[in-house]
Amino acid sequence: MSPFDFSCRLVNRAVSKRFIVSTETEQQRMTSYIPAEDRYQSMTYRRSGRSGLLLPAVSLGLWQNFGDDRPLETQRSVLRRAFDLGITHFDLANNYGPPYGSAETNFGRILREDFREYRDELVISTKAGWDMWPGPYGDLGSRKYLLASLDQSLRRLDVDYVDIFYHHHFDPQTPLEESLGALHSAVTSGRALYVGISSYSDERTAEAVAILHELGTPLLIHQPSYSMFNRWIEHRLLDVLESEGVGCIAFSVLAQGLLTDRYLNGVPPGSRASFGGSLTRDMLNEENLGRVRALNDIAQRRGQSLAQMAIAWALRDARVTSVLIGASSVAQLDQNIAALEDLEFTADEIAAIDRYAVDGNIDLWRAPATS
Repeated sequence: MSPFDFSCRLVNRAVSKRFIVSTETEQQRMTSYIPAEDRYQSMTYRRSGRSGLLLPAVSLGLWQNFGDDRPLETQRSVLRRAFDLGITHFDLANNYGPPYGSAETNFGRILREDFREYRDELVISTKAGWDMWPGPYGDLGSRKYLLASLDQSLRRLDVDYVDIFYHHHFDPQTPLEESLGALHSAVTSGRALYVGISSYSDERTAEAVAILHELGTPLLIHQPSYSMFNRWIEHRLLDVLESEGVGCIAFSVLAQGLLTDRYLNGVPPGSRASFGGSLTRDMLNEENLGRVRALNDIAQRRGQSLAQMAIAWALRDARVTSVLIGASSVAQLDQNIAALEDLEFTADEIAAIDRYAVDGNIDLWRAPATS
């Protein structure tokens, strides 16, 4: 045997040994999670419109905290705890991260390692409509973009289908029939079970319902922004959804974090506002902060945190099927889920909240929602 052959054999043995160890570690990780047996006993489930699909009152959104800037094991612990608490719905989009796509990739890995055998107990949603890749085919609402994006999402998630595929926002430059026809094709091709829309106005939503009905794919759900400081859906959209039998899942119910106790005394280091992202410093004006403090006082009298009251308030209307929350830790998830322990409001509490729950000019999605 030549020295070269001997060296190759040693390398192959070392690689094989590392592969075996890696495989064993992977198998241990894949079998180490056993969900709580009582996971469905404490969660409240609501029917999405007139469909047969039940969603948890609180769903987990992966807009923040699930990109490559966060430890994977922290993400894993949050997802495990969420499922243990009866959260079956996990909401993603093609460009969640950072970087774009990483939230789907990370969720797909954890799904493969921890939740593979529970896939049929999960509702996984994703979206396309905002910018995803350069050039004229990576944005907005064309059939080419939407279906190409869905195929990419399926690869990142490592699944054969998603439960809900959304058009992420109305695109005035593309015929509505084309965007919704792409959603219909996602269902007929088996790549999605249901379809949804997000940030559509009440008028466009009614049009979408009619187009999809004609195609034979009912609109399952609408995902609008909604909070005490952003109540636009109450004017007409909720009425349209109710009359058409469409569900509603609200996002940003904590007003990008403004409706928490984090900003009662300024902007703490490391907070979302300190980075100038979806919650900007100009939103933390004295007028808004005065309302936050007043609402916090009401929440304390109810025995809740401000975040818990904001979640419960968004769920006070039966037409709201579910609310999306984010979580950067298990502790934060537990605190927010505790909102479900008290969803009832007295008439006096609602009246007191209404004094301060007014538009705070924090709606980043107003343009597409009013198109």
